[in-house]
Amino acid sequence: MNLKKWIRLSIITLSASLLLSGCGKKEDPNTIVFWNPLTGDDGAYMDNMVKAYNKTEPEFPVKSVVTSDMYTKIYTVLNSKKDVPDLTLIHADRVPGFVKADMLEPMTKVLKDKKEIKESNYLPQAWSAGEVENVQYTVPLDIHSSAMYYNKDLLKKYGVEHFLDDDVVTFDEMMSLKGKLDEGDYLVNNALLSWVILAEVINLNGDIQKDGQPAVNTPEMKQALESIKKIVEAGLMTPNGEDGYLMFQSGNVLFSTDGTWTSTAHDEVDGLNYGVTNIYAYSPDKFTNRASSHMFSMLKNEARTDEKEKGIAEFLEYVRENSIEWAKAGQIVASKEVVESPEFKDYKQSYFTSNEKELDSLHIFTYEYYPYIQEALDTYGLDIIYGDTSIEEGLATMQKFVEDKIAEGDNGG
Repeated sequence: MNLKKWIRLSIITLSASLLLSGCGKKEDPNTIVFWNPLTGDDGAYMDNMVKAYNKTEPEFPVKSVVTSDMYTKIYTVLNSKKDVPDLTLIHADRVPGFVKADMLEPMTKVLKDKKEIKESNYLPQAWSAGEVENVQYTVPLDIHSSAMYYNKDLLKKYGVEHFLDDDVVTFDEMMSLKGKLDEGDYLVNNALLSWVILAEVINLNGDIQKDGQPAVNTPEMKQALESIKKIVEAGLMTPNGEDGYLMFQSGNVLFSTDGTWTSTAHDEVDGLNYGVTNIYAYSPDKFTNRASSHMFSMLKNEARTDEKEKGIAEFLEYVRENSIEWAKAGQIVASKEVVESPEFKDYKQSYFTSNEKELDSLHIFTYEYYPYIQEALDTYGLDIIYGDTSIEEGLATMQKFVEDKIAEGDNGG
């Protein structure tokens, strides 16, 4: 081989090796690849926890990968059996469907390896949401819930501070302000409306399923929609199509029905004098805050070794003891060691763990087809309460929407 040809081949070989090292780099087999769907500001707090854990120099460090459209990608990698992550953060309502589809590995070995990862050390709703037929498939990170924020200055302006005396604002109290608000002011916005509707269904002793079948077109759902529609018709709810969330932050709305995590955004608004309470209800005797949970899970993966599962157990035990960082994201941490600590009381969402009655109000839906019902309410709920669709037609449409989704067999993917 002449010198020029050797040099040319060497350059080609070097270029190829550089290309492969940049684009086809394999993951360190000792690294725990952790997928999560935290594309918002909360992703930064998760990264902080992972970085802090890795600074302890574990045998199996964690690589946090924020994965948009994560559920679609989960189905893709499980079908191909390639690049399946070692650890995932999924929502509670996904657990039953994933278990039914044989997509999750039980946490049996993790619980055996770390004795403090057990039911008594976590908030009960969060732990039980990961149990299917007496098998624990997840370890909870948090409970994230509906919340109702209130503008203290507006409550004083309209003389309704007493609405909060029993920690529950009722429909009757809300309707008492009909015609009494200044132009441009509103009683309540429609933020996370689908979550509010679900809470009212539970307040009415209803449910979203009957004998395993979806139950959307029900008397309780109808009454919930009628009640909220009356608020709209009274001119008390922010107009459809306008950003009621921002209107609350601008000081023109008394109550905002968004989530625990949005307290972090409200804190950044200069001059917003606000507090937090429960979602409005029919009576102080029964109130509900629709909730869910981010849950650590392990997808079925033959490549995951027993040693790596022990590494995962180490990480989850670290999170159990050190997740006060997650409270900064506005989340109700699932670990009792954290939520019962003095530090947690500094966060507004601690309101929902301040006593047993508040804790009991956090309702996590674990029905297999819950994601479809949520989607139906998100799609049609606003049209119904603002009168663009009749309640009867809307209920029938939502029921069929869910039934059609189930028939398609695409369980939330």
